[in-house]
Amino acid sequence: MIRIGYDGKRAFTNNTGLGNYSRDTIRIISSYFSENKYYIYTTRNNNNKRIPFKKSQINLTICLPTSMLDKILKGYWRSKRITKYLLKEKIQIYHGLSNELPLSIEKTNIKSVVTIHDLIFIRYPKLYSAIDRKIYFKKFKSACQRADKIIAVSEQTKKDIVNFFNISIDKITVVYQGCNNVFQNEISENKRKYTITKYNLPKDYLLYVGTIEERKNLLTILKTLKEIPKKKLVVIGNGKEYKIKCENYIKDNNLSSRVFFLSNLSPTDMAAIYKCAEIMIYPSLFEGFGIPILEALFSKTPVITSNGGCFSETGGPNSKYINPLSISEMKKAIFEIQSRTQLRENMIQKGFEYAQKFTDDKIAKKLMNVYLSL
Repeated sequence: MIRIGYDGKRAFTNNTGLGNYSRDTIRIISSYFSENKYYIYTTRNNNNKRIPFKKSQINLTICLPTSMLDKILKGYWRSKRITKYLLKEKIQIYHGLSNELPLSIEKTNIKSVVTIHDLIFIRYPKLYSAIDRKIYFKKFKSACQRADKIIAVSEQTKKDIVNFFNISIDKITVVYQGCNNVFQNEISENKRKYTITKYNLPKDYLLYVGTIEERKNLLTILKTLKEIPKKKLVVIGNGKEYKIKCENYIKDNNLSSRVFFLSNLSPTDMAAIYKCAEIMIYPSLFEGFGIPILEALFSKTPVITSNGGCFSETGGPNSKYINPLSISEMKKAIFEIQSRTQLRENMIQKGFEYAQKFTDDKIAKKLMNVYLSL
């Protein structure tokens, strides 16, 4: 039996990529290797409906700060004082699930693993404030230097860690992300129809999933939509300044009746919406992995995504790859998938087959191999 600790902050507070990764990692590893003891360290034990492992796994313990000082200074507890809690629970391996590790953990006998998702703040510095870039660089690099093992979520991220942080390649293992198993399961026809009615969605639609920010590039889809009469788009995600920019474009170009915004959905509702979509379009400029691509492949929905980077690692050989800023390429890809029945069927079948590389059992085995190597 191994006693393994996890940084649970994102699992309880983040409903997008980092949160999904944290929840799925904890769920998968605790399910497939139930003989071990797992401790989730978090400052908030909320009732997030996306946290399936809270009730289902008896081998999980949720650990919160206990002293008044630690409850008040939550950031300091996560970065420094948490080590005392790990030692008290006799944790043997601690896994930082989102790019960071507690300070001084390397001075204990606890083995450490850190997952690095991407180094976008280095590749696209204009998307981040100067202070954020400085903090991220110091925090991520420090975690990589101090960790016993590093997990990169793609070969692209592995290369970036080596190139930008000068970390030995031997220290890094690529373990691809999976996705919530609700996307891997069948959704009944009744559930699909109910969900479409519940959110008042059109019968046929294109789909975008992701945070609405400049890097994710929703605006190019909207510009393409303008050139395709009557086509509808469902957007699952939320945002701030960039979302306002997108909303202004929609209003200025009379697209309001053709774009449907949704957010904070349950995984089951999301899965139903994926499975009813004609095509999922993911034109991000850069990602560490791109979970929505995998969710679409499991849902048997054709994918259009960006060329270069990690996207082909996630999307496989049968997704459509385009210049994400090219309206003409996006438009052409949409028409090809819609007009060529054999192409569409091949993308669905081959995409689903490729997605089997990312099933829970395979990810659990690779994660455990990293732990056992310590």
